[in-house]
Formats: sequence, C-alpha cells, structure tokens
Amino acid sequence: MPSRPEQEDEPGTGNLPVGDVPPPRRPATGTALLGSPPPTDRLRGWLVTIVLGAIAMAVRFAGLGHPTDGGTPVFDEKHYVPQAWQMLRNGGVEDDPGFALVVHPPLAKQLIAVGEWLFDYNGFGWRASAAFAGVLTVVLLIRVTRRLTRSTLLGGIAGILLICDGLSHVQSRMGMLDAFLALTVTAAFTTLVRDRDDVRARLAVVMLEGRIADSPYGPRLGFRWWRLATGVLLGLGCGVKWSGLYWVAGFGVLVVLWDMAARRAAGVERPLRGTIVRDLGPALWALLLVPLLAYLSTWWAWFGSETAYDRHAVGERLTGTSIIPDALRGLWSYGGEVLAFHDGLTTQAAGVHPWESKPWAWPMGLRPMLYYYASGSQVTGCGGTECVSAVMLIGTPALWWPALAVLAFSLWRTFARFDWRYAGVLFGYGSGILPWFINIDRQMYFFYMAPVVPFLVIATVLVMGEVLGRAGASKERRQTGLLVVGLWIGVIVANFIWLWPILVGQPITPAMWEAQLWLPSWRQQS
Repeated sequence: MPSRPEQEDEPGTGNLPVGDVPPPRRPATGTALLGSPPPTDRLRGWLVTIVLGAIAMAVRFAGLGHPTDGGTPVFDEKHYVPQAWQMLRNGGVEDDPGFALVVHPPLAKQLIAVGEWLFDYNGFGWRASAAFAGVLTVVLLIRVTRRLTRSTLLGGIAGILLICDGLSHVQSRMGMLDAFLALTVTAAFTTLVRDRDDVRARLAVVMLEGRIADSPYGPRLGFRWWRLATGVLLGLGCGVKWSGLYWVAGFGVLVVLWDMAARRAAGVERPLRGTIVRDLGPALWALLLVPLLAYLSTWWAWFGSETAYDRHAVGERLTGTSIIPDALRGLWSYGGEVLAFHDGLTTQAAGVHPWESKPWAWPMGLRPMLYYYASGSQVTGCGGTECVSAVMLIGTPALWWPALAVLAFSLWRTFARFDWRYAGVLFGYGSGILPWFINIDRQMYFFYMAPVVPFLVIATVLVMGEVLGRAGASKERRQTGLLVVGLWIGVIVANFIWLWPILVGQPITPAMWEAQLWLPSWRQQS
C-alpha cells in the first residue's frame, strides 16, 4: 500500500512573486511522493549567489588588518597565528618549544599559514584565510538553503542574514580555528542535502520503471558520491577541531533517517529493514571510515616530519611491538595527551575565565566575548577627546534573540508535521550545542557557536518562509507576509550596522561604547 505523502511535498515557499497565480498543485501520487524538484531558475540563483558572495567578501575583508596588539595577534590568535607561521618554515608542523603541547589538529593552522605566505606576517595576512572561509560559508549557505526551501528568494535571504551576523563576522576576521570548522560543517550539510535529493531521484526512476516492489527492501541505490563527499568534509572538520566529531555523529544518524523516509515514501514494503540491509553498511563506511581517513590525511606533514611532537614516540616513550605502524601509535599517544589536556581544562582546575560561558547562554547569545579593547591616548579618530577601540564577539540580537521561538517552532514542525527540512536543521544545530552539556564544569566559550550559526540562519529563514505564506495563499496574505519578513530583515541589517564599530574595532567615544553594551552580561565579570 503506498505510504502517505510527506509534508515537504507542499508547494515551495516563497518561489512565486507576491500576487502571482500559483500553478496547479501537483497530485501527491507516484514519484511526487519523493518531493518537489529543485528550483528551475538556475541563472537567477547563481546571480544571487555571486552578488551576495561579493558583498560578503567586501564586508568580511573591510579593514581586515585592524586591530592588532602593537602589530601582534589579539586574543586566541596568539596561539594559532605563531603556530601557523612556524609551519611555513618547518615543513607544515609546529616547532616552537614554548608550546609544551599543541592541542588542536593542524588543518586550520595550515590554512592560516597560506594567508601568511601570501600576505606576510601581519594582521591582514594571518586573517585572510579565515575571512575567505567566511565568504565561502555564506555562498554555501545560500545554495543549501535554496535547495532546502526550493526558493531562490529564501536562499538569498539566508545569505543576507549570515553576512549580518555579528558572531560570524568577527570570527571570520580572526586568525583562529572556528571559521574553518563552520565552513567544513556547512559544506558537509550542503553535500548531505544534495545526497538526499540524489537518493530520491534514483528512487523516482525505479518507481517509473515499475521495479519498486521487486524486493521488500527496495532497490540498491548504487554508489553515492555526495555522501562520500560529506564524509570527506566531516573528516576535514575533525582535522580543524575535534569537536567536528559531533557532526559526524549527528549527520550519521540524520542520513539513515532520511534514507528510511525516502524508502517509505517510495512505497517500499519494509522501509526500516530495507534501510538496515541496503543503506546502513555503506553509510557506516562513508561516514565513519572515510572521515577517519580524511582526518589522518590532515596530519600529512606530521607523518613526514622527523622532529614533530611524538612523531617518534615509539622507541622514546612507547615500548613493545605491534601490528599497528609506529607512526600511528605515536599519533594515538599524542592524541591521548591532547585528550587529557582537554579533560583537565575545567573551571575548577584552571580558574574562571572572565569571558567564559555555559551552553544555556549560547542560543540567545547572552554572554558575548571581548576580543580586543584599547583606550586612552593610543586611540584617536572618534571625534572626541577620548576614544575607545573594541572588538566584541556578539551575535546580532535581532537574529539571536528570537532563537528560542524559532527552535520551538522547528521542533513542532519536525514532530507534528514530519518536515524533513526542520529536522535537518535541528540535527545540525543540536550537534553543535548539546554535547557541551555533558561536562558543564569545562571551560567553554561563545565562539564554539560559530559552526552552529548557519543552522540558526536556516531555521530563521524557514520560519520567514512560513510567514511569507504558501504559493497558493491569497494575494493579500502573501503581501502581508512579505511586509513582515521585510521588516524583520531590515531590523537585523540595521542592528548589524549599529554594532559595526565594536565588530571591527572602529574608534568610538566612551559614551558610544556604553550605548553598545545592552545587557549586564555583555560586560566583563570580575
């Protein structure tokens, strides 16, 4: 018996200009059960992507070299920027004995080193790669949101919102790791959504050929290149920071659920069993083994080095023989030391950092971070006798403060309407925040949310799509929805412009600095 249509088969949100007469609704039979096709306005879609990508580049690179701490890095740049510079002269690995233990994988620092190689050791050079990663994240978010919503309009709105998010803006302008993790996670989600569409297109062919009932488990789906790409990107994300593992787990569960839903929608007799028999094994290979291999590949310089930390641990500290190659044993030992470091990085052991926060404060961005602050005679140009220059990592409140309502609506759509789009966004969002609740005593910081912001933006855009109204709604309903969404976007953009001085370190008066600090939690705690 054919399964009921899924909720995503409703007409696309926001595809039609307000007031246009919608096309006849496609009957929810046959291959229509597998979902709506992607938008057909490919040229307009790429024009929107290119234009917004250019705007993102202009915004992210504006005054990129400022500020610095007397020509040196600021905040946690002081860890990663020198390490990247060391990589340039030491074959891709760190060599400074001042770092007793390097506690993050090498990929992001190697990418920072590319900017330093191109533009020298200065503020612009050590931030250029992160800024470019931020631009690519905007581009990918436009494309994946367009595919999720089947709407070029909503894809473009997603790009605007990410451009105007304060956290994404600041983190993309710092020689730190998190902008690169945000890029790899967003890219992995993009390929995962593309894989979902590809799977359903293959099932549609089988349905048209009348072969869907040949096996109670449904057909084999062949080699899935987009899922392989997802595995590679997730592994590269782990090569930036180990927290990339959270998305390996989250996306692994998500792809299996999407596969089961696809088989069910296609009318497979036993969709759950079919997913286990046909899809689970290949999914484990693509999203466990492939990420591991991709992660190991990021250590290429370490494997090729004779002086890297623990490269020759076997024979120096480790004894005995094993079928495991000595290099892998050394890397495993190194990883154990890194894990012990992170386990010991607790508030109780290391003390309270003035800008640390806990994950319950992150969804609404209630505890931002001050990356840079200068005042007095060294700061001029604000038009007053005293000036302040500051860079604060802060999410644009007009985007972040409605987050709880947006997430609540997403949960309702997921469980009450079985909407796959909201489910995918919640998996991406939850993978980046829920694991941090496991050990609350650990020191944590708001910049951990950098890879989560794209999912907040997508969820917000999906809600905006609901406000816009379905394609079949009346002209008045659609125009009212467009007005509300336009005002919402306008408030976010205006809020970003207001925050601009403290996002880029622009000199301002002390009174203006005080006006920027809206909540007590935005101030440094003693």
